[in-house]
Amino acid sequence: MSTQVTKLDLPPVDPLPERTAKYLAICEEKLGLVPNVLRAYLFDLAKFDAFIAMYNDLMLGESGLTKLEREMIAVVVSSINRCWYCQVAHGAAVRELSGDPALGEAMVMNHRAAPLDARTRAMLDFAALVAEASAKVSEADREALREHGFSDRDIFDIIAVVGFFSMSNRVASATGMEPNPEYHAMAR
Repeated sequence: MSTQVTKLDLPPVDPLPERTAKYLAICEEKLGLVPNVLRAYLFDLAKFDAFIAMYNDLMLGESGLTKLEREMIAVVVSSINRCWYCQVAHGAAVRELSGDPALGEAMVMNHRAAPLDARTRAMLDFAALVAEASAKVSEADREALREHGFSDRDIFDIIAVVGFFSMSNRVASATGMEPNPEYHAMAR
């Protein structure tokens, strides 16, 4: 755990509580790595726990949105916010979940250039609007999503994922968080 993952000197709690060490071991087992974003929060276990609770709920919890759709939203928001860490990490997740390396790259560069169905494009255009100008979201914008089959719960989930990554992107970028090198080669 001594690898510096941000440009800030925030040493991890030492020793880590057993539950935290176990969580990181599960990440290593399932992902083949411990994401640097998790390592970055290890200096303050209350912040670590809050981050993983929100992430796990939004990205892995029950939702009408698929895991791929949520990852695509994460990439669109991260691209708008120019967050290198999240573009790399979540771009890899889009490549893996979609089985399409080109889609992962298009999502990072410009989701509008990606070959998407009308429903997915509507979702991502809405996510981009929320990321860029949430105060401009209107009932017409929400109704357009309903016309594509999104429930009000789905719309809330889109907004919540955008909000989470808007926060996370700023923390990652402003701390100088570096993506794990392994992400660059994943699902290629």
